[in-house]
This record gives sequence, C-alpha cells and structure tokens, in this order.
Amino acid sequence: MARAQGARALMALAFETTYGTPPASGYTRMPFASTTLGAEQPLLNSELLGYGRDPLAPIKDALTADGDMVVPIDANAFGFWLKGAFGAPTTTGTAPGPYSHEFRSGGWVLPSMAIEVAMPEVPRFAMYAGCVVDQLSFQMQRAGLLTATARLVAQGEALAATTGAATPAALDLLRFGHFNGMVTRNGTALGNLVTAEVTYANNLDRIETIRADGRIDGADPGMAALTGRMEVRFADQVLANQAIAGDACEIELGWTLPSGESLTFTIHAVYLPRPRIEVPGPQGIQATFDWQAAVDPVLGRMCTVTLVNERETY
Repeated sequence: MARAQGARALMALAFETTYGTPPASGYTRMPFASTTLGAEQPLLNSELLGYGRDPLAPIKDALTADGDMVVPIDANAFGFWLKGAFGAPTTTGTAPGPYSHEFRSGGWVLPSMAIEVAMPEVPRFAMYAGCVVDQLSFQMQRAGLLTATARLVAQGEALAATTGAATPAALDLLRFGHFNGMVTRNGTALGNLVTAEVTYANNLDRIETIRADGRIDGADPGMAALTGRMEVRFADQVLANQAIAGDACEIELGWTLPSGESLTFTIHAVYLPRPRIEVPGPQGIQATFDWQAAVDPVLGRMCTVTLVNERETY
C-alpha cells in the first residue's frame, strides 16, 4: 500500500465563475512549498445526564475550511495569488509581450478560486471550493529562499479518488531571489536595511449562515490593511525624523530578473512610528519600524503591484 509523501503532492488552481462551484476545466498546475489548507469539523461533548457516568456519543460541530499556502515569488505563478488578493489586474502590452499587469488595492470584489490538493498515491484528491485570499505576506532579506504566504478562507472540502482538475496547464517557473531585490524610499535606494516584512490583509468577513451542509455562504472583504516591519542599521536620522514629524513616504520593493521579468510593490503612503533606540551591547545598533500604510489622497489607493512577464492575461 502506497503512503502519502509531500514530494508527490500536486496542486491545481482555477478561478471560479460562481462562488463555491469549481470549474470543470481551466486549471493551472501551481508550485508550492507547503500548505495547511484543509477542512476540520470538531466534535461537541454530550452534556446530557441520566445515562450513567459514561458519556453519550458526541455531536458534530460546524465545518471550517481554511489554511496557509507557502508559495514561491516568481514571474508567472505569483500573478494568480496577486489576482486573488487584489482582484483582476489592468494589463497592457502587445503580442508577443512583454505584458505589464497592474494590481491595485482597495477593490470591492475579490475573485474566488477552486484549489485541488492531490495525493495521487493514496489516492486522495481534495477540492477546496470558494477559496478567497484573506492575507498575503512576504519577507525581504539578504539571503535564503524568497517565498510568500497566502492565507485562504474556503467554503468547503470535497474528497474524491480521481482528480477534478482534468489536465492542468503547466507554467514555466521563473523564480525571483533575494539577491534580485531592491528597496527605495521616495525614489532613492534605502540603505542600511537589514530585513523588511510586508503583510496585505483583506480582513475577510465569513458569512456563517444556517445551512444543511455546514458551509459558509461567502467571505466578504472588510477594511484592507497594509502593514509591515523594517529593521535597519542605525546610521542616520532620516527615518527617525520622518516618524517624529508624522510624514508619509513612498516605499517601493521589487525584484528584476536578467531576462527582463520584474515584480514591484509600490506602497504609496507609509507612516512610521517613533522607535525605541536601544544600545544592547558593543555590537551594531539597529532600529525597528513597525509601519502602517494608508490611502494616498492623490492616487486614491494604498498600493500598486506591477508584474511584468510574458503572460497575456490572468
């Protein structure tokens, strides 16, 4: 009997036309590093008396389907997660490319996805319908693997012994690395930066209505939030002075491949808190800024993500 192994796991993704209804075709094979996406249904202990010391059988509680997906930040597949987090992009360019896909924060409608996680050796094919991106986060640093974490809220899970994703389309993996990265502040390279963290949250509101199947009716986006952290070697007062003054700045984080593909996160209005500057010992002194972003009054949005690649559409 075959045993399930993560090395043999597969994932396919397609956007739904109707929330909670997986399409019959149009799936794409997606790269991923790990996932906690799944459904669980706890048991409620019986509270009834009069049947002795041994309890009666438990009762099933509500069904919950959600989890995290750790994915590579690359020039092709990552566009699907950006579409899930921000909505459909505005695409410009002509054949044969390159094409520029611009994703904007603040959209009122988010697309839902059908995601199949397959363990073919069992076989177990789990289809998660109505997947909506609740949060997308990543970290920039000097070395290591560049990944992002997508937090998903799904409507439910359907298990089968055969795939429901037909034959998914393949993608060329063009992965960005930390060494391809750059960070600028108001158009000027931000020096002495050690690490940078970014989290975009849709703050989904689960519509938990009474249904016979125990699933939710949807996941509506709430107030968006864009937060993060910058850890810098304390070499000047530029960021500290901005924090004291309460001014906003524009932060741009991005990666570019030698072949021309690029990904840029532009956060238009970043506000910095006044940090505590400590001297922990003889080593170099660092300052940490837990920043927040807000809507830019001129552009009317909080951030813009631009992905340049050879794909015509998402």
